[in-house]
Amino acid sequence: MKILVLSDSHGNLSNMLQAVERESPRMILHLGDCWRDGERLRDACPEIEFYQVPGNCDCRPEEPAERLLFLEDKRVLICHGHTYGVKQSLISAGYAAEEQNLDCFLFGHTHKPLVDMRGKTLFLNPGSIGDYRRPTYGVVTIDRGRLDGRTAALE
Repeated sequence: MKILVLSDSHGNLSNMLQAVERESPRMILHLGDCWRDGERLRDACPEIEFYQVPGNCDCRPEEPAERLLFLEDKRVLICHGHTYGVKQSLISAGYAAEEQNLDCFLFGHTHKPLVDMRGKTLFLNPGSIGDYRRPTYGVVTIDRGRLDGRTAALE
């Protein structure tokens, strides 16, 4: 299963569509900062399974700040990251990963791509797909019980 991970789109639907075209994912995860962008992407790609969470710039108090997804046999938490203080450190995120027995913790907010294994948990920040200078995104793959992640720049 190939999963496209996007965050911090900030109005740039074009970049998101380019990433979808390049990666041909089975699922798309939008990690916030612009909720409406996520809706527009879902409408443009209705055949692709889609989940999103709000970011700190999204006024969506009725939406959960995070979601726990069960993808194949993996426990994957998606969030924007601001509620875990990811701009300062990943300590709170690490505690959450341990407490919830996560296989993957996906977050955005910092606009800086990151792929890091901490214990059994893959931490991935796709960076900002909305960045006009150097947009980035993430890809998570689950294949035969193995979880991998990478980030890529949109050229």
